[in-house]
Amino acid sequence: MPTDRPPLAIRMHAADNVAIVANDGGLPAGTVLPDGLTLRDKVPQGHKVALTDIAAGGVVRRYNVPVGYARQPIAAGCWVHERLLDIPPARALQGLPMATVPAPDWAPLQGYSFDGYVNADGSVGTRNLLAITTTVQCVAGVVGIAAERIRTELLPQFPHVDGVVALEHTYGCGVAIDAPGAEIPQRTLRHISQNPNFGGELLMVSLGCEKLQPDRLIPPGTIALRPEGQPLNNVCLQDDAHVGFMSMIDEIVQRARPILQRLNARRRTTVSASKLVVGVQCGGSDAFSGVTANPAVGAMADLVVRAGGTVMFSENTEVRDSVEQLTSRAATPEVAEAIVRELGWYDAYLDRGRVDRAANTSPGNKAGGLSNIAEKAMGSVIKSGSAAIAHVLPPGEKLNADQTGLVFAATPASDFICGTLQLAAGMNVHVFTTGRGTPYGLAACPVVKVATRSDLARRWHDLMDVNAGRIADGEQTIEEAGWALFHLLLDVASGRKKTWAEHWKLHNALVLFNPAPVT
Repeated sequence: MPTDRPPLAIRMHAADNVAIVANDGGLPAGTVLPDGLTLRDKVPQGHKVALTDIAAGGVVRRYNVPVGYARQPIAAGCWVHERLLDIPPARALQGLPMATVPAPDWAPLQGYSFDGYVNADGSVGTRNLLAITTTVQCVAGVVGIAAERIRTELLPQFPHVDGVVALEHTYGCGVAIDAPGAEIPQRTLRHISQNPNFGGELLMVSLGCEKLQPDRLIPPGTIALRPEGQPLNNVCLQDDAHVGFMSMIDEIVQRARPILQRLNARRRTTVSASKLVVGVQCGGSDAFSGVTANPAVGAMADLVVRAGGTVMFSENTEVRDSVEQLTSRAATPEVAEAIVRELGWYDAYLDRGRVDRAANTSPGNKAGGLSNIAEKAMGSVIKSGSAAIAHVLPPGEKLNADQTGLVFAATPASDFICGTLQLAAGMNVHVFTTGRGTPYGLAACPVVKVATRSDLARRWHDLMDVNAGRIADGEQTIEEAGWALFHLLLDVASGRKKTWAEHWKLHNALVLFNPAPVT
Protein backbone atom coordinates (compact mmCIF):
# COMPACT_ATOMS: atom_id res chain seq x y z
CA MET A 1 0.00 0.00 0.00
CA PRO A 2 1.56 3.35 -0.98
CA THR A 3 2.46 5.51 1.99
CA ASP A 4 0.48 8.42 0.52
CA ARG A 5 -2.69 6.36 0.28
CA PRO A 6 -5.76 8.00 1.89
CA PRO A 7 -6.60 6.75 5.39
CA LEU A 8 -8.37 3.40 5.32
CA ALA A 9 -10.02 1.48 8.16
CA ILE A 10 -11.62 -1.90 7.36
CA ARG A 11 -14.89 -2.81 9.03
CA MET A 12 -15.81 -6.48 8.66
CA HIS A 13 -19.57 -6.22 9.37
CA ALA A 14 -22.08 -3.41 9.51
CA ALA A 15 -22.79 -4.26 13.17
CA ASP A 16 -19.12 -3.93 14.21
CA ASN A 17 -18.14 -1.08 16.50
CA VAL A 18 -14.43 -1.35 15.64
CA ALA A 19 -12.45 -1.33 12.40
CA ILE A 20 -8.77 -2.08 11.71
CA VAL A 21 -6.36 0.47 10.26
CA ALA A 22 -5.07 -0.76 6.89
CA ASN A 23 -2.39 1.82 6.07
CA ASP A 24 1.28 0.81 6.18
CA GLY A 25 2.81 2.23 9.37
CA GLY A 26 -0.61 2.91 10.88
CA LEU A 27 -2.23 6.34 11.22
CA PRO A 28 -1.33 9.24 13.53
CA ALA A 29 -3.67 10.91 16.01
CA GLY A 30 -5.73 13.58 14.33
CA THR A 31 -6.23 11.62 11.12
CA VAL A 32 -9.72 12.01 9.73
CA LEU A 33 -11.17 8.80 8.32
CA PRO A 34 -13.41 8.85 5.22
CA ASP A 35 -16.54 8.62 7.39
CA GLY A 36 -15.48 11.76 9.30
CA LEU A 37 -14.22 10.03 12.45
CA THR A 38 -11.08 11.65 13.90
CA LEU A 39 -8.47 9.42 15.51
CA ARG A 40 -7.79 10.36 19.13
CA ASP A 41 -4.70 8.10 19.29
CA LYS A 42 -2.00 6.90 16.97
CA VAL A 43 -3.24 3.50 15.76
CA PRO A 44 -0.72 0.94 14.39
CA GLN A 45 -1.45 -0.96 11.19
CA GLY A 46 -3.83 -3.85 11.78
CA HIS A 47 -5.02 -2.51 15.13
CA LYS A 48 -8.57 -1.60 16.02
CA VAL A 49 -10.10 1.85 16.30
CA ALA A 50 -13.42 2.42 18.09
CA LEU A 51 -16.09 3.61 15.67
CA THR A 52 -18.50 4.56 18.45
CA ASP A 53 -18.27 5.29 22.17
CA ILE A 54 -18.06 2.00 24.10
CA ALA A 55 -19.08 1.99 27.76
CA ALA A 56 -17.14 0.13 30.45
CA GLY A 57 -18.25 -3.50 30.25
CA GLY A 58 -19.59 -2.92 26.75
CA VAL A 59 -19.15 -5.43 23.94
CA VAL A 60 -16.37 -4.85 21.43
CA ARG A 61 -17.67 -6.39 18.24
CA ARG A 62 -15.69 -7.50 15.17
CA TYR A 63 -16.91 -10.01 12.54
CA ASN A 64 -20.29 -9.31 14.21
CA VAL A 65 -19.21 -11.33 17.26
CA PRO A 66 -17.95 -10.20 20.68
CA VAL A 67 -14.15 -10.24 20.68
CA GLY A 68 -13.89 -8.59 24.09
CA TYR A 69 -15.49 -6.49 26.80
CA ALA A 70 -14.22 -3.00 27.56
CA ARG A 71 -12.42 -2.68 30.90
CA GLN A 72 -13.03 1.08 30.87
CA PRO A 73 -14.95 3.55 28.72
CA ILE A 74 -13.49 3.79 25.20
CA ALA A 75 -14.28 6.89 23.18
CA ALA A 76 -14.87 6.83 19.44
CA GLY A 77 -11.56 7.32 17.62
CA CYS A 78 -9.46 5.64 20.33
CA TRP A 79 -7.03 2.77 19.80
CA VAL A 80 -8.63 -0.47 21.06
CA HIS A 81 -5.84 -2.83 22.17
CA GLU A 82 -5.64 -5.96 24.28
CA ARG A 83 -4.94 -4.10 27.55
CA LEU A 84 -8.39 -2.50 27.32
CA LEU A 85 -10.25 -5.78 26.83
CA ASP A 86 -11.43 -8.77 28.82
CA ILE A 87 -11.73 -11.96 26.79
CA PRO A 88 -15.20 -13.46 26.35
CA PRO A 89 -15.72 -16.84 28.04
CA ALA A 90 -15.46 -19.93 25.84
CA ARG A 91 -18.75 -21.19 24.44
CA ALA A 92 -19.97 -24.26 26.31
CA LEU A 93 -19.94 -27.51 24.34
CA GLN A 94 -23.54 -28.24 25.23
CA GLY A 95 -26.67 -26.96 23.50
CA LEU A 96 -24.89 -26.28 20.22
CA PRO A 97 -26.63 -26.21 16.84
CA MET A 98 -25.91 -29.58 15.29
CA ALA A 99 -25.86 -29.90 11.47
CA THR A 100 -28.42 -27.11 11.05
CA VAL A 101 -26.91 -25.24 8.08
CA PRO A 102 -27.74 -26.75 4.67
CA ALA A 103 -24.74 -27.58 2.50
CA PRO A 104 -24.11 -25.07 -0.30
CA ASP A 105 -25.92 -25.92 -3.53
CA TRP A 106 -22.83 -25.93 -5.72
CA ALA A 107 -22.34 -27.27 -9.20
CA PRO A 108 -19.36 -29.66 -9.34
CA LEU A 109 -16.18 -28.07 -10.65
CA GLN A 110 -15.08 -30.24 -13.56
CA GLY A 111 -12.22 -30.25 -16.02
CA TYR A 112 -9.37 -29.39 -13.63
CA SER A 113 -6.37 -31.66 -13.24
CA PHE A 114 -2.73 -31.87 -12.21
CA ASP A 115 0.18 -34.17 -13.03
CA GLY A 116 1.02 -36.41 -10.10
CA TYR A 117 2.49 -39.75 -9.10
CA VAL A 118 -0.24 -42.38 -8.76
CA ASN A 119 0.33 -44.86 -5.93
CA ALA A 120 -0.87 -48.45 -5.65
CA ASP A 121 -3.46 -47.49 -3.03
CA GLY A 122 -4.99 -44.83 -5.31
CA SER A 123 -3.45 -41.86 -3.52
CA VAL A 124 -1.44 -39.39 -5.58
CA GLY A 125 1.87 -37.79 -4.73
CA THR A 126 2.81 -34.29 -5.74
CA ARG A 127 6.50 -35.09 -5.22
CA ASN A 128 8.54 -38.29 -5.67
CA LEU A 129 10.62 -38.62 -2.50
CA LEU A 130 12.68 -41.26 -0.75
CA ALA A 131 11.67 -41.23 2.93
CA ILE A 132 13.71 -42.77 5.73
CA THR A 133 11.57 -43.61 8.75
CA THR A 134 13.22 -43.57 12.17
CA THR A 135 12.02 -45.22 15.36
CA VAL A 136 13.89 -43.02 17.81
CA GLN A 137 15.81 -39.73 18.03
CA CYS A 138 19.01 -41.66 18.89
CA VAL A 139 19.51 -42.58 15.20
CA ALA A 140 18.87 -39.07 13.83
CA GLY A 141 22.51 -38.09 13.45
CA VAL A 142 23.42 -41.30 11.64
CA VAL A 143 20.40 -41.03 9.34
CA GLY A 144 21.20 -37.38 8.60
CA ILE A 145 24.71 -38.29 7.43
CA ALA A 146 23.43 -41.25 5.42
CA ALA A 147 20.76 -39.09 3.78
CA GLU A 148 23.36 -36.54 2.74
CA ARG A 149 25.50 -39.27 1.24
CA ILE A 150 22.49 -40.58 -0.68
CA ARG A 151 21.85 -37.08 -1.99
CA THR A 152 25.39 -36.55 -3.18
CA GLU A 153 26.31 -40.05 -4.36
CA LEU A 154 23.09 -41.69 -5.51
CA LEU A 155 20.51 -39.05 -6.42
CA PRO A 156 22.41 -37.84 -9.52
CA GLN A 157 21.91 -41.36 -10.91
CA PHE A 158 18.12 -41.13 -10.41
CA PRO A 159 16.95 -37.85 -11.97
CA HIS A 160 13.25 -38.58 -11.54
CA VAL A 161 13.52 -38.72 -7.73
CA ASP A 162 12.94 -35.31 -6.16
CA GLY A 163 14.86 -35.78 -2.94
CA VAL A 164 15.54 -37.64 0.30
CA VAL A 165 13.59 -36.95 3.49
CA ALA A 166 14.82 -38.18 6.87
CA LEU A 167 11.78 -38.50 9.14
CA GLU A 168 13.60 -37.29 12.23
CA HIS A 169 11.64 -36.70 15.44
CA THR A 170 12.18 -36.53 19.21
CA TYR A 171 10.09 -39.56 20.17
CA GLY A 172 10.83 -43.27 20.59
CA CYS A 173 12.35 -43.72 24.05
CA GLY A 174 12.29 -42.17 27.50
CA VAL A 175 8.50 -42.11 27.22
CA ALA A 176 5.58 -43.90 28.83
CA ILE A 177 4.98 -45.99 25.74
CA ASP A 178 1.68 -47.54 26.92
CA ALA A 179 0.18 -44.52 28.70
CA PRO A 180 -3.11 -42.99 27.54
CA GLY A 181 -2.30 -40.62 24.69
CA ALA A 182 0.91 -42.45 23.72
CA GLU A 183 -0.89 -43.96 20.74
CA ILE A 184 -1.04 -40.51 19.11
CA PRO A 185 2.68 -40.02 18.33
CA GLN A 186 3.03 -43.68 17.37
CA ARG A 187 0.23 -43.66 14.82
CA THR A 188 1.39 -40.24 13.61
CA LEU A 189 4.82 -41.58 12.66
CA ARG A 190 3.28 -44.76 11.20
CA HIS A 191 0.97 -42.72 9.00
CA ILE A 192 3.60 -40.15 7.96
CA SER A 193 5.56 -43.10 6.56
CA GLN A 194 2.59 -43.70 4.24
CA ASN A 195 2.35 -40.13 2.93
CA PRO A 196 1.48 -40.13 -0.80
CA ASN A 197 4.69 -38.28 -1.64
CA PHE A 198 6.78 -41.31 -0.57
CA GLY A 199 5.48 -43.68 -3.25
CA GLY A 200 4.46 -46.58 -1.00
CA GLU A 201 8.08 -47.43 -0.14
CA LEU A 202 9.57 -48.01 3.30
CA LEU A 203 13.14 -47.75 4.56
CA MET A 204 13.45 -47.75 8.34
CA VAL A 205 16.39 -47.15 10.66
CA SER A 206 16.17 -48.26 14.30
CA LEU A 207 18.63 -48.37 17.18
CA GLY A 208 17.68 -51.69 18.79
CA CYS A 209 16.99 -50.95 22.46
CA GLU A 210 14.33 -48.24 22.09
CA LYS A 211 10.80 -48.50 23.46
CA LEU A 212 9.24 -47.84 20.04
CA GLN A 213 10.36 -51.10 18.47
CA PRO A 214 10.04 -51.47 14.67
CA ASP A 215 7.32 -54.12 14.98
CA ARG A 216 5.33 -51.80 17.17
CA LEU A 217 5.71 -48.86 14.79
CA ILE A 218 4.84 -50.90 11.66
CA PRO A 219 3.03 -54.04 12.88
CA PRO A 220 2.95 -57.05 10.52
CA GLY A 221 0.07 -57.03 8.04
CA THR A 222 -1.45 -53.77 9.26
CA ILE A 223 -0.60 -51.48 6.35
CA ALA A 224 0.47 -51.77 2.73
CA LEU A 225 4.05 -50.90 3.67
CA ARG A 226 4.33 -54.28 5.41
CA PRO A 227 2.18 -57.07 3.97
CA GLU A 228 1.51 -60.11 6.13
CA GLY A 229 4.56 -62.33 6.43
CA GLN A 230 6.98 -59.77 5.02
CA PRO A 231 9.97 -58.59 7.07
CA LEU A 232 10.58 -54.91 7.59
CA ASN A 233 13.12 -53.12 5.45
CA ASN A 234 14.92 -52.04 8.61
CA VAL A 235 18.52 -51.16 9.39
CA CYS A 236 19.18 -51.79 13.11
CA LEU A 237 22.28 -49.93 14.24
CA GLN A 238 22.94 -52.27 17.20
CA ASP A 239 23.08 -55.39 15.02
CA ASP A 240 26.31 -57.33 15.57
CA ALA A 241 27.00 -57.11 11.84
CA HIS A 242 27.79 -53.43 12.15
CA VAL A 243 31.47 -52.92 12.95
CA GLY A 244 32.18 -49.23 13.04
CA PHE A 245 30.22 -46.16 12.07
CA MET A 246 30.74 -46.46 8.32
CA SER A 247 29.21 -49.94 8.36
CA MET A 248 25.92 -48.37 9.48
CA ILE A 249 26.09 -45.66 6.83
CA ASP A 250 26.98 -48.14 4.09
CA GLU A 251 24.01 -50.38 4.85
CA ILE A 252 21.53 -47.49 4.83
CA VAL A 253 22.90 -46.31 1.47
CA GLN A 254 22.83 -49.87 0.11
CA ARG A 255 19.20 -50.36 1.19
CA ALA A 256 18.26 -47.05 -0.44
CA ARG A 257 19.51 -47.96 -3.92
CA PRO A 258 16.75 -50.45 -4.96
CA ILE A 259 14.08 -48.09 -3.61
CA LEU A 260 15.52 -45.23 -5.63
CA GLN A 261 15.48 -47.45 -8.72
CA ARG A 262 11.76 -48.12 -8.27
CA LEU A 263 10.95 -44.48 -7.51
CA ASN A 264 12.98 -43.36 -10.52
CA ALA A 265 10.82 -45.51 -12.81
CA ARG A 266 7.72 -43.54 -11.83
CA ARG A 267 6.37 -40.77 -14.05
CA ARG A 268 3.81 -38.06 -13.54
CA THR A 269 0.41 -38.76 -15.06
CA THR A 270 -2.57 -36.46 -15.42
CA VAL A 271 -5.13 -36.98 -12.67
CA SER A 272 -8.27 -35.17 -11.59
CA ALA A 273 -8.03 -32.28 -9.16
CA SER A 274 -10.12 -34.52 -6.90
CA LYS A 275 -6.81 -36.15 -5.90
CA LEU A 276 -5.63 -32.98 -4.14
CA VAL A 277 -5.35 -33.36 -0.37
CA VAL A 278 -4.73 -29.83 0.84
CA GLY A 279 -3.79 -28.93 4.40
CA VAL A 280 -4.49 -25.32 5.36
CA GLN A 281 -2.90 -23.58 8.33
CA CYS A 282 -1.91 -20.14 9.59
CA GLY A 283 1.06 -19.01 11.65
CA GLY A 284 2.39 -15.65 12.74
CA SER A 285 -1.16 -14.36 12.28
CA ASP A 286 -2.20 -10.72 12.42
CA ALA A 287 -5.45 -8.80 12.15
CA PHE A 288 -5.26 -8.99 8.35
CA SER A 289 -5.28 -12.80 8.42
CA GLY A 290 -9.06 -12.83 8.67
CA VAL A 291 -9.41 -10.00 6.13
CA THR A 292 -7.20 -11.10 3.23
CA ALA A 293 -5.22 -14.35 3.29
CA ASN A 294 -7.58 -16.63 5.20
CA PRO A 295 -10.69 -15.60 3.21
CA ALA A 296 -8.70 -16.18 0.00
CA VAL A 297 -7.72 -19.64 1.27
CA GLY A 298 -11.37 -20.27 2.16
CA ALA A 299 -12.39 -19.39 -1.39
CA MET A 300 -9.70 -21.75 -2.69
CA ALA A 301 -10.89 -24.47 -0.29
CA ASP A 302 -14.42 -24.24 -1.70
CA LEU A 303 -13.03 -24.70 -5.23
CA VAL A 304 -11.02 -27.77 -4.21
CA VAL A 305 -14.09 -29.30 -2.54
CA ARG A 306 -16.23 -28.52 -5.59
CA ALA A 307 -13.60 -30.28 -7.71
CA GLY A 308 -13.99 -33.39 -5.54
CA GLY A 309 -10.77 -32.89 -3.59
CA THR A 310 -10.02 -32.83 0.10
CA VAL A 311 -9.22 -29.86 2.33
CA MET A 312 -8.12 -30.22 5.94
CA PHE A 313 -8.40 -27.35 8.40
CA SER A 314 -7.15 -27.79 11.96
CA GLU A 315 -5.84 -25.87 15.00
CA ASN A 316 -8.15 -26.73 17.91
CA THR A 317 -7.55 -23.62 20.01
CA GLU A 318 -7.91 -21.37 16.97
CA VAL A 319 -11.38 -22.64 16.09
CA ARG A 320 -12.63 -23.29 19.64
CA ASP A 321 -14.37 -19.89 19.86
CA SER A 322 -16.16 -20.58 16.58
CA VAL A 323 -17.45 -24.00 17.64
CA GLU A 324 -21.05 -22.95 16.90
CA GLN A 325 -20.12 -22.29 13.30
CA LEU A 326 -18.45 -25.69 13.02
CA THR A 327 -21.19 -27.82 14.53
CA SER A 328 -23.90 -26.01 12.57
CA ARG A 329 -21.96 -26.59 9.30
CA ALA A 330 -21.45 -30.30 9.98
CA ALA A 331 -22.84 -32.52 7.23
CA THR A 332 -24.55 -34.79 9.78
CA PRO A 333 -25.29 -34.79 13.51
CA GLU A 334 -22.65 -37.52 13.88
CA VAL A 335 -20.00 -35.22 12.40
CA ALA A 336 -21.12 -32.43 14.73
CA GLU A 337 -20.82 -34.78 17.70
CA ALA A 338 -17.31 -35.75 16.59
CA ILE A 339 -16.32 -32.06 16.51
CA VAL A 340 -17.59 -31.65 20.06
CA ARG A 341 -15.79 -34.81 21.14
CA GLU A 342 -12.41 -33.67 19.78
CA LEU A 343 -12.67 -30.11 21.10
CA GLY A 344 -13.86 -31.41 24.47
CA TRP A 345 -10.90 -33.78 24.66
CA TYR A 346 -8.57 -30.89 23.90
CA ASP A 347 -10.23 -28.67 26.53
CA ALA A 348 -9.51 -31.40 29.09
CA TYR A 349 -5.92 -31.73 27.85
CA LEU A 350 -5.32 -28.00 28.32
CA ASP A 351 -7.05 -28.07 31.69
CA ARG A 352 -4.57 -30.68 32.93
CA GLY A 353 -1.87 -28.11 32.25
CA ARG A 354 -3.92 -25.43 34.07
CA VAL A 355 -4.37 -23.31 30.94
CA ASP A 356 -7.10 -22.79 28.39
CA ARG A 357 -7.39 -21.66 24.77
CA ALA A 358 -6.32 -18.13 25.78
CA ALA A 359 -2.72 -19.39 26.11
CA ASN A 360 -2.58 -19.63 22.32
CA THR A 361 -2.16 -15.97 21.41
CA SER A 362 1.48 -14.94 20.92
CA PRO A 363 3.19 -11.55 21.41
CA GLY A 364 3.44 -11.30 17.62
CA ASN A 365 -0.29 -11.87 17.22
CA LYS A 366 -0.97 -9.01 19.61
CA ALA A 367 1.59 -6.76 17.93
CA GLY A 368 -0.26 -7.48 14.69
CA GLY A 369 -3.58 -6.32 16.12
CA LEU A 370 -5.13 -9.54 17.45
CA SER A 371 -6.19 -8.76 21.01
CA ASN A 372 -7.02 -12.30 22.11
CA ILE A 373 -7.89 -15.81 20.96
CA ALA A 374 -11.57 -14.93 20.47
CA GLU A 375 -10.65 -12.41 17.79
CA LYS A 376 -7.98 -14.68 16.33
CA ALA A 377 -10.42 -17.59 16.03
CA MET A 378 -12.90 -15.60 13.97
CA GLY A 379 -10.19 -14.90 11.40
CA SER A 380 -8.71 -18.40 11.55
CA VAL A 381 -11.85 -20.42 10.84
CA ILE A 382 -12.44 -18.53 7.57
CA LYS A 383 -9.73 -20.73 6.00
CA SER A 384 -12.28 -23.55 5.97
CA GLY A 385 -14.47 -21.78 3.42
CA SER A 386 -18.18 -22.48 3.41
CA ALA A 387 -18.54 -26.17 2.52
CA ALA A 388 -20.24 -28.63 4.84
CA ILE A 389 -17.80 -30.33 7.19
CA ALA A 390 -17.86 -33.91 5.96
CA HIS A 391 -15.43 -35.67 8.32
CA VAL A 392 -13.52 -35.29 11.59
CA LEU A 393 -10.06 -36.80 12.04
CA PRO A 394 -8.50 -37.37 15.48
CA PRO A 395 -4.80 -36.42 15.79
CA GLY A 396 -2.42 -38.82 14.09
CA GLU A 397 -5.08 -40.64 12.09
CA LYS A 398 -4.94 -41.08 8.32
CA LEU A 399 -7.70 -40.23 5.87
CA ASN A 400 -9.44 -43.14 4.20
CA ALA A 401 -9.96 -43.10 0.43
CA ASP A 402 -13.63 -42.19 0.88
CA GLN A 403 -12.99 -39.33 3.32
CA THR A 404 -13.02 -36.48 0.84
CA GLY A 405 -14.45 -32.97 0.99
CA LEU A 406 -13.91 -30.62 3.92
CA VAL A 407 -12.29 -32.32 6.92
CA PHE A 408 -11.68 -31.01 10.42
CA ALA A 409 -8.35 -32.59 11.38
CA ALA A 410 -8.26 -31.97 15.13
CA THR A 411 -4.69 -30.88 15.88
CA PRO A 412 -2.94 -28.49 18.22
CA ALA A 413 -2.40 -25.04 16.74
CA SER A 414 1.41 -25.21 16.96
CA ASP A 415 2.65 -24.71 13.39
CA PHE A 416 5.12 -27.59 13.53
CA ILE A 417 2.79 -30.08 15.23
CA CYS A 418 -0.16 -29.18 13.01
CA GLY A 419 1.91 -29.60 9.84
CA THR A 420 3.26 -32.94 11.09
CA LEU A 421 -0.23 -34.25 11.83
CA GLN A 422 -1.58 -33.08 8.48
CA LEU A 423 1.28 -34.96 6.79
CA ALA A 424 0.20 -38.07 8.72
CA ALA A 425 -3.36 -37.54 7.56
CA GLY A 426 -2.23 -37.78 3.92
CA MET A 427 -1.70 -34.17 2.85
CA ASN A 428 0.05 -33.84 -0.51
CA VAL A 429 0.19 -30.02 -0.69
CA HIS A 430 0.10 -27.41 2.06
CA VAL A 431 -1.14 -23.79 2.18
CA PHE A 432 0.18 -21.63 5.00
CA THR A 433 -0.90 -18.04 5.68
CA THR A 434 1.11 -15.53 7.69
CA GLY A 435 0.88 -11.87 8.64
CA ARG A 436 3.96 -11.37 10.78
CA GLY A 437 6.08 -13.63 8.55
CA THR A 438 7.65 -17.07 8.96
CA PRO A 439 10.04 -19.06 6.75
CA TYR A 440 8.06 -22.24 7.55
CA GLY A 441 8.42 -25.18 5.18
CA LEU A 442 8.12 -28.98 5.09
CA ALA A 443 10.61 -31.37 3.50
CA ALA A 444 7.91 -33.94 2.74
CA CYS A 445 5.41 -31.67 1.00
CA PRO A 446 5.37 -28.39 -0.96
CA VAL A 447 4.20 -25.45 1.15
CA VAL A 448 2.56 -22.43 -0.53
CA LYS A 449 2.94 -19.42 1.77
CA VAL A 450 0.43 -16.59 1.58
CA ALA A 451 1.20 -13.13 2.97
CA THR A 452 -1.67 -11.20 4.53
CA ARG A 453 -0.14 -7.76 3.80
CA SER A 454 1.57 -6.20 0.80
CA ASP A 455 4.28 -4.79 3.06
CA LEU A 456 5.28 -8.31 4.14
CA ALA A 457 5.07 -9.61 0.57
CA ARG A 458 7.41 -6.84 -0.60
CA ARG A 459 9.95 -7.26 2.20
CA TRP A 460 9.92 -11.07 2.04
CA HIS A 461 9.59 -11.19 -1.75
CA ASP A 462 11.61 -14.42 -2.00
CA LEU A 463 9.82 -16.25 0.82
CA MET A 464 6.14 -15.47 0.19
CA ASP A 465 4.49 -17.23 -2.78
CA VAL A 466 1.26 -15.22 -2.79
CA ASN A 467 0.40 -11.64 -1.79
CA ALA A 468 -3.14 -11.63 -0.43
CA GLY A 469 -2.52 -8.04 0.70
CA ARG A 470 -3.73 -7.03 -2.75
CA ILE A 471 -7.25 -7.62 -1.40
CA ALA A 472 -6.87 -4.90 1.24
CA ASP A 473 -5.18 -2.71 -1.38
CA GLY A 474 -8.29 -2.94 -3.56
CA GLU A 475 -6.40 -4.62 -6.40
CA GLN A 476 -8.05 -8.04 -6.15
CA THR A 477 -11.28 -9.53 -4.82
CA ILE A 478 -11.39 -12.48 -2.45
CA GLU A 479 -12.94 -14.58 -5.21
CA GLU A 480 -10.18 -13.65 -7.66
CA ALA A 481 -7.52 -14.45 -5.07
CA GLY A 482 -9.14 -17.83 -4.39
CA TRP A 483 -9.10 -18.75 -8.08
CA ALA A 484 -5.49 -17.62 -8.46
CA LEU A 485 -4.47 -19.73 -5.47
CA PHE A 486 -6.39 -22.74 -6.86
CA HIS A 487 -4.53 -22.49 -10.18
CA LEU A 488 -1.22 -22.07 -8.37
CA LEU A 489 -1.91 -25.23 -6.34
CA LEU A 490 -2.44 -27.22 -9.54
CA ASP A 491 0.87 -25.91 -10.92
CA VAL A 492 2.74 -26.65 -7.69
CA ALA A 493 1.15 -30.11 -7.37
CA SER A 494 2.22 -30.84 -10.97
CA GLY A 495 5.81 -29.81 -10.32
CA ARG A 496 5.54 -27.03 -12.90
CA LYS A 497 6.27 -24.51 -10.17
CA LYS A 498 8.33 -24.74 -7.02
CA THR A 499 7.49 -22.86 -3.86
CA TRP A 500 10.05 -20.53 -2.33
CA ALA A 501 10.52 -22.95 0.56
CA GLU A 502 11.42 -25.67 -1.95
CA HIS A 503 13.70 -23.30 -3.83
CA TRP A 504 15.71 -22.51 -0.69
CA LYS A 505 15.30 -26.04 0.75
CA LEU A 506 13.75 -24.55 3.90
CA HIS A 507 11.93 -26.96 6.17
CA ASN A 508 10.95 -27.31 9.80
CA ALA A 509 11.52 -30.42 11.90
CA LEU A 510 8.74 -32.93 12.44
CA VAL A 511 7.22 -32.45 15.89
CA LEU A 512 5.09 -35.32 17.15
CA PHE A 513 2.18 -34.49 19.46
CA ASN A 514 2.75 -36.53 22.61
CA PRO A 515 0.18 -35.87 25.38
CA ALA A 516 1.50 -38.85 27.38
CA PRO A 517 4.19 -38.56 30.10
CA VAL A 518 7.91 -38.50 29.42
CA THR A 519 9.76 -40.77 31.84
